[in-house]
Amino acid sequence: MRIILRALSIIFVTTMIDVFLLLGSNLGNRQGFLQMAIRHIETDIAPVMKKSSVYETQSWGKTDAPDYLNQVIQLKTELSPQIILQKILNIEIDLGRKREEKWGSRTIDIDILFYGNDIIAESSLNIPHPELHKRRFTLAPLDEIAPDFIHPVFNKSIFQLKSELKDNLIVKKF
Repeated sequence: MRIILRALSIIFVTTMIDVFLLLGSNLGNRQGFLQMAIRHIETDIAPVMKKSSVYETQSWGKTDAPDYLNQVIQLKTELSPQIILQKILNIEIDLGRKREEKWGSRTIDIDILFYGNDIIAESSLNIPHPELHKRRFTLAPLDEIAPDFIHPVFNKSIFQLKSELKDNLIVKKF
């Protein structure tokens, strides 16, 4: 019994999950907010393993809003997705995020795109992000750092999903 418990604790301690986050900002010092968000994430959640280039993107959903800067980062963590979500929401508040209208402008937005290969459908948390396969501003930076990652719902690589996109919004490296 002692050996089994010890073996299980080793598995638990060494199980690191790949987490992909999308960062976005379209108010104020957009690049500064992305950088501050990354610093908070590295302090509160986990070190960044990979990060994409920063992309400038037309506003999606509310087309009269200012353009966004977007970036995807990859972490490895043992934290649960629910704890990551709570920490992300706190980071957004710390960086001045106000939730006043759907698709409204924001200093920072942080979305969980993937939590390993897990599929999570809860009232406050859906992973993979339910709209990521439709959005060039998400798939362009994600394709840069993880083109071969397989979407666990569609069973397609990020590269395939990006190749099949119908979204024609302008997304360019900043």
